[in-house]
Amino acid sequence: MNGRDLVRAVKEIGTERGRRAWRSAWRHRRADAVGLPRRGAERARVPGLLTGTEPRPGGGVLRFARSELLVRVTAGGAVFWGWDGAAPTPSYALVGSGPGPDPRAVLEPDTGGGWRVVSERVTVAVSRHGAVEVRTPGGTVLRREFPPRWWEPAEPVAGQPVESRWLQRAEVPADARFFGLGGRAGGPRLRDGVYRLWNTDPKGGFGPGDDPLYITMPVQMVVADAGTHLVFHDNSWDGRVALREGEEGAGSGADRPGSSELRMEGGPLRCWVLVGTPARVLQGWSGLTGGAAVPPEWALGYQHARWGFGSAQEVRRVVSGYTARGLPLSAVHLDIDHYDEHRVFTVDKERFPDLPGLARELGEQGVRLVSIVDPAVKAGDAVHDSGRAVGAGGAFVRDAQGREVRGEVWPGECAYPDFTDPAVRSWWGGLYAERLEQGFCGVWHDMNEPVSFAPFGDMTLPRSARHAMDGAGGDHRAAHNVYALGMARAGWEGLVRLRPDERPFLFSRSGWAGMQRYGGTWSGDVETGWEGLRASLALVLGLGLCGVPYSGPDVGGFGGAPAPELYLRWLQLGSYLPLFRTHSAIWAGRREPWEFGAEVEERARAVLAERERLRPYFMTLAQLARRTGAPYVRPLWWGAPEDRALRDCEDAFLLGDALLVAPVLECGADRRAVRLPRGRWYDTATGAAYEGPGQILLDAPPGRIPVLARAGAVLPVRRPGEGGVALEAWAPARGRTGGGVVIRDPGPGFEPGVVERYTVRWLGDAVVVENEAGEPVEGVEVRGLDREVPGPAGTGPGAGTGSGTVPGSVSGTVPGSAPAPGSGAASGAHSSADAGPF
Repeated sequence: MNGRDLVRAVKEIGTERGRRAWRSAWRHRRADAVGLPRRGAERARVPGLLTGTEPRPGGGVLRFARSELLVRVTAGGAVFWGWDGAAPTPSYALVGSGPGPDPRAVLEPDTGGGWRVVSERVTVAVSRHGAVEVRTPGGTVLRREFPPRWWEPAEPVAGQPVESRWLQRAEVPADARFFGLGGRAGGPRLRDGVYRLWNTDPKGGFGPGDDPLYITMPVQMVVADAGTHLVFHDNSWDGRVALREGEEGAGSGADRPGSSELRMEGGPLRCWVLVGTPARVLQGWSGLTGGAAVPPEWALGYQHARWGFGSAQEVRRVVSGYTARGLPLSAVHLDIDHYDEHRVFTVDKERFPDLPGLARELGEQGVRLVSIVDPAVKAGDAVHDSGRAVGAGGAFVRDAQGREVRGEVWPGECAYPDFTDPAVRSWWGGLYAERLEQGFCGVWHDMNEPVSFAPFGDMTLPRSARHAMDGAGGDHRAAHNVYALGMARAGWEGLVRLRPDERPFLFSRSGWAGMQRYGGTWSGDVETGWEGLRASLALVLGLGLCGVPYSGPDVGGFGGAPAPELYLRWLQLGSYLPLFRTHSAIWAGRREPWEFGAEVEERARAVLAERERLRPYFMTLAQLARRTGAPYVRPLWWGAPEDRALRDCEDAFLLGDALLVAPVLECGADRRAVRLPRGRWYDTATGAAYEGPGQILLDAPPGRIPVLARAGAVLPVRRPGEGGVALEAWAPARGRTGGGVVIRDPGPGFEPGVVERYTVRWLGDAVVVENEAGEPVEGVEVRGLDREVPGPAGTGPGAGTGSGTVPGSVSGTVPGSAPAPGSGAASGAHSSADAGPF
């Protein structure tokens, strides 16, 4: 531990709590010294030579001298392989048992004494030494994994399970770029370096150089000219990924391929690979791990949080400040200070004497209350007592000697529920009844990596702590990374049981692959500064490419006092991200817009109004994320991964298919370069038209950031002063057609909503918007009219700023059906009956 860490620890947790944290950390270290198997001499193992094969549906088993490999291509084209008997299940990431095998996939001999599994979408080739290649149907190699290497005890101890460390090295094309691995502040493009797979509280604010963070996943999206693929090593143990980008024409003119080297401390060596366009890959990933939860409509609006509201009177003061100024506000979040001595599922009755009454009062103003929920339970309180009565051994994690593991968190000495036990998840989910009775409409899970304050070592439970692992048994080495995922499942299922007609609102600081089934996440304690602003965008983009579409930062940063310019630029970025929430620490500066002066307040008013206008579009994106796996926020290369210039662009993004957002990420900037994908794009502020691909320079005055609309786009909006949903269309280029998909909010429940498809085309000198039946749609505002062909990107805008309203005959909301919660992938609910352990 260095001096900086010590100062941080004292500031974060206080001196008395810090002393208790020292004692707790030493207890954890002693527990591991006793409870973990000692690692003595080890011997290395490789598969050896191929000795035989056994065809099976979708592929087959290949036997080597010292190992065996199961290869399977599924009906949807996803590829699975597992070494040493590793099968797709049990898995905390997958929904159910995973997809069935492709009946048309064939195992056949390959060149050089190897074998291959051939299917319509992908070919998997295995060499006689155990190297695995993933090829396109045309034979292009997208990924080559070398024979793995294991290190196992030279003399296994009787009665102890044998856990082998292993290494898997892979090569990818020289031009490939890596993305993903969960929430990485230095992304979204993952440059050369080592990335740890261990969910971690960074002990205070973080910026682009800090790694790991709260959500780590062994999920990579690899994008190259030859194609895109997603790879998932289904293993929740601690590990490290060493990435190195390739180089074309390196050395003697030959390409040096990119490499990815994965080292795991234990657990199964099993892998999924999905091949195709980015959209197809994430659709397949959604099919494997479950569709994303659709948040309630109000959760797509602007939300305000603070650690340190202090009292009901302070909450009323803040909300009345928004109301009096006419600033939109959807929700207020209460942090740990509303609890009684920081104890979960309690209320400080002195500072919040009538929390249900406060919730009703705010609800009449259209403002919801959202509660923080931490997993750590104060030893000896009522929740702890009820948990000790769960099942035969109680609800809490125990050590190797059968004693409850205790840690130090905000309430003091705490116990930790074992969310890998189904009975514990059921008990914990029932506790959310208290939150609902207090008037809360949603929850945010915090401190669930899980955290136990420690001035040295990892701030978490001892690795020797025992977990149920859904009947399989295990310790914290395997359970740590899925702990928050289990908590999310427990909370989600509890809320659905308690209010079966309402979609829960739940988001979690930590998580793992598949967490999107239960909700989203946020950045955690991102530092206040321009580096933190850049990290905010990187986190949202990277998580979206791992299948977690709903996320956002603490606008303004968590721990400091942002300057007015930084606050406004952060607010502008946040308004185009799925979770739009200001949040700050108890010692940090305020985040209400009026605290930054009249000029910032007026500019913030325009920002919040635009978010309100786009809320129907965000609902469409939420519904599409559920159905297709496509994130709301997408990299610029989403539709053209072969465009290398777009692949390296990290400071702008697509919001769905319709909008391109270019935030200002540098202090003092009032203009910025924007790289455009192919096609025509309109500046939504000026109406100027530009042709991509290429780069343009746009004004970015303090009051706005560049936002461009794709020609031919149709998106649903809320017009000022009107309650319903209207359509906005952007004129396509002459001779071209456009269109869009709209899914209106089906209500608070789990109805999937009806998909409405529209076409935009020129008819003579007019732009016509038609529905699927070919009927003109009434009342559509068409923008981008009077745009003749502009020059290519970089040569200047087209002329005019026209817009108009297209007459027609069809308007209104199309009613939808209402299946029961959890009835299928198209609904907003998750069916636990169809899921894996989580």
